[in-house]
Amino acid sequence: MSGDARRRRPMERIGDLLPETARRLGLEEELRLARASGTWSAIVSERVPAASGRSRVVRIVGSLLVVDADRPIVAQELRLRSVELLEAFASAPGGGGVTDLRVQVRHV
Repeated sequence: MSGDARRRRPMERIGDLLPETARRLGLEEELRLARASGTWSAIVSERVPAASGRSRVVRIVGSLLVVDADRPIVAQELRLRSVELLEAFASAPGGGGVTDLRVQVRHV
């Protein structure tokens, strides 16, 4: 094998490649929503354990984060803790630019 054949491109982290790939495929919003969902779940699990797994990010519209809760009591708790949750969310990766929270009860 020649020296050129042995050379490899430097390794890149997949997390660094995803944003550009998503942009090329027109999936930027889906990627942003997926990241926001993971961030939201982690924050709720840490700060409001009783609500863990009981809410999900539905969409992000500008600076508004829209979240569904599975029961009215969960929605109420998330609303009561909204300032704390928003601060944590905004400072986490994937949460930048969000300043408002709307919690709605999921109707099944």
